[in-house]
Amino acid sequence: MLAESREKFKKIEIFFGKIFSKFGLSPNQFTILTLLFALISFFSLLKEKMILALIFYFLAIALDFIDGAVARFKKMETKKGAYLDTIFDRYVEGLILLSFLFFDLPKILLPANVWIFLAFFGSMMTTYSKAAAKEKELVLNELKKGFFGRGERVILIFLAIFLGVFNKNLMIYPLIILAIFSNITAFQRISFALRGK
Repeated sequence: MLAESREKFKKIEIFFGKIFSKFGLSPNQFTILTLLFALISFFSLLKEKMILALIFYFLAIALDFIDGAVARFKKMETKKGAYLDTIFDRYVEGLILLSFLFFDLPKILLPANVWIFLAFFGSMMTTYSKAAAKEKELVLNELKKGFFGRGERVILIFLAIFLGVFNKNLMIYPLIILAIFSNITAFQRISFALRGK
């Protein structure tokens, strides 16, 4: 849903692109930093330093926005850069979801580790169903339609960490939502691809 509203954020993107292009880092260097910050967030979560984890996860997702903003502002967009950005996005998401497996989260219908696996699997399938549709030439343009895109997934993971600051048991609820709706979105995109939309 948020991906379809990207044009609304154009002015903000230009603003941040202008500011961060002065830092002297290339878009790909900003992309690499996202993984570094995600790693710090991951290890902070393992030590249950929730506020530190929240700060570094926020920095990781902020830099994920900034790398593209800088690339477009400096007219440095490349296929390799876009590819690297997509790969690092998956690593960031995977790392944080992996960290949740180390928490003793409550069972809500299913064990917590099953929900976390479903959240991870749904997130990967949402992305893969999009990539495979383009690779197999079922669609001309990249599939960005669907109920939950990357933006929604990022927000729910952020919310899970945020709730963990107050009560770690609450972390499971955003993860359940993520597990359900990311898989629904994957099926939506599979349906769109088969219909050539």
